[in-house]
Amino acid sequence: MEYSVKASSSSKKSASIKIKQSEINFGITPEFANTIPNPAELFLGSFSSCILKNVERFSVFMKYEYSKAEILVKASRLEKPPRIDKINYELKIYSNDSTLNVELLKKNIEKFGTIFNTVKSSCSIEGEIKVISE
Repeated sequence: MEYSVKASSSSKKSASIKIKQSEINFGITPEFANTIPNPAELFLGSFSSCILKNVERFSVFMKYEYSKAEILVKASRLEKPPRIDKINYELKIYSNDSTLNVELLKKNIEKFGTIFNTVKSSCSIEGEIKVISE
């Protein structure tokens, strides 16, 4: 499987990524720091998306029902060399399904997530899954 995106920027302004029929704007200057995502935040968004996609994917394989899932991801950055050093996530799954095996779901997310595995090879990841009864 291969992936492709197209990105462009305007000098001293912002930039965007075109992915299929979507466009995501991101900041490349300090003026946009508080209004649109920066590259590190897009990276964490990709990580989050990977986990949420796998919650849905494994709901089919593991045969559990849920109404929604939310994830909060935090990262710490090293200065020299500049890179993400540690990622921490908290995944909340809203479900009343007693068949939801949280330990197995976490194991599957961490074993089969494309972005998860790519990131895991370069920084530490700690996470927690909580089931919220509805």
